[in-house]
Amino acid sequence: MSKFDLREYKKYLEQKGRLITIGKEVSTVHEMAAVLKKINGETGVFFEKIKGYDMPAISGLTGNRQDWADYFGTSINLIREKIQTAMDNPISWKVVENAPCQEVEIDPPSNLLDFLPAPKFSEKDSGHFLTAGLVFVKEEETGNMHMSVRRMQVNEDGTISVLIETPGLWNRYVEAEKQGKDLEMAVVIGVHPLLILASQINSYLYKGDKMAVAGALAGEAVPVVKCKTIDVMVPAYAEIVVEGKMLANVRKTEGPFGELAGYYGPASEQPILKISKITHRSNPWFQVIGPGTSDHKLPSALNREVVLYNTIKQVVPGVKDVHITVAGSGRFHGIVSINKQYEGEGKTAIMAALASNKDMKHVVVVNDDVDIFDPDDVEWAISSRVQADQDVVIISEARGCPLEPSNNIRGVSAKMGIDATYPLKYKELFQRIYIPGIDTINLDEYIKK
Repeated sequence: MSKFDLREYKKYLEQKGRLITIGKEVSTVHEMAAVLKKINGETGVFFEKIKGYDMPAISGLTGNRQDWADYFGTSINLIREKIQTAMDNPISWKVVENAPCQEVEIDPPSNLLDFLPAPKFSEKDSGHFLTAGLVFVKEEETGNMHMSVRRMQVNEDGTISVLIETPGLWNRYVEAEKQGKDLEMAVVIGVHPLLILASQINSYLYKGDKMAVAGALAGEAVPVVKCKTIDVMVPAYAEIVVEGKMLANVRKTEGPFGELAGYYGPASEQPILKISKITHRSNPWFQVIGPGTSDHKLPSALNREVVLYNTIKQVVPGVKDVHITVAGSGRFHGIVSINKQYEGEGKTAIMAALASNKDMKHVVVVNDDVDIFDPDDVEWAISSRVQADQDVVIISEARGCPLEPSNNIRGVSAKMGIDATYPLKYKELFQRIYIPGIDTINLDEYIKK
């Protein structure tokens, strides 16, 4: 048995009471999306019955910070260290001959929706989309597999439109296109959440093998198998593998689609994947990530926290912890805790944070007596330690994120930092009140039954 078996992870969630089973039949047109939005990706969800399909679906596997902490046997503020350690000590994947993901082999249907229960999510979406499709492409220079989650529109002609927004995948496609070659690609659906988490590591900043990081997070190598029709390795315990080639010099309109920031991503011309083969487990499961839910945002946030912490650490040695919030789409808002030793370190931390990633838009820096994972505590620090004319930093016309519509109005973004640390010479004025015994008191012992 492999640690990368999604079905074993489902059992783990059930044992912890962290899985909701949906017994009522749901439609792929808006209804599944509505259920997922209500739950907001914060707990596992298993759909037993999907209208028109024999295949169940699973979701909500990556959207709860405490679930990750429990799985890793750590606290929520140390998940970042777990990811960093795995990046520093990767475990290379291993090739196996027989894999569950190839128990059944079928030719692609003329319309993929005849096989896959891909939802239509938002009102103005252009069609049905795959949101948990993990894309695998061979890196010719290293032999590793480039791994990323992409949004994909299922087209009625049997192809898939693939939105490529990351340079790592785009550059490989363009290079193949220049040579007049199609790019071999596998879309893997239904994987252990560790693979989703590792896929969100920034490929430009981390030059290693992301699948080997997933192995290190699990403590064992990811078992992989070679696809039937293309030279690409995929996780052996995946539920479904869609094999094909992304065609050179062919584009198709993709979008609009309700994206992670809560707005529609516009229609654009994107490459298409022509499917050559589908393999899957017996009685396969479909996996879906609700757009804009915590399931969508948190894996990216956790990996961005590694970069954010390391960037600030270079200039503010007293940085204690960082938090990229899900409410800020897992990329726009950062909270930074520092053990302030010198005046000016709050603003230095702001500049480092805003420079850590083009997507970072607003950052708040607080003293280490503030719980950065408690929004009320952060707001309290802002309310009692900030004077706007002295502590707010605004940078105009910086590069921003194309997923954020206010950036797209001008093509640039204003960045803001709030230094919510107190002046060191007035430290005594900012001592927080403390009631002895507050941490151990049990109210049940006082309330009259």
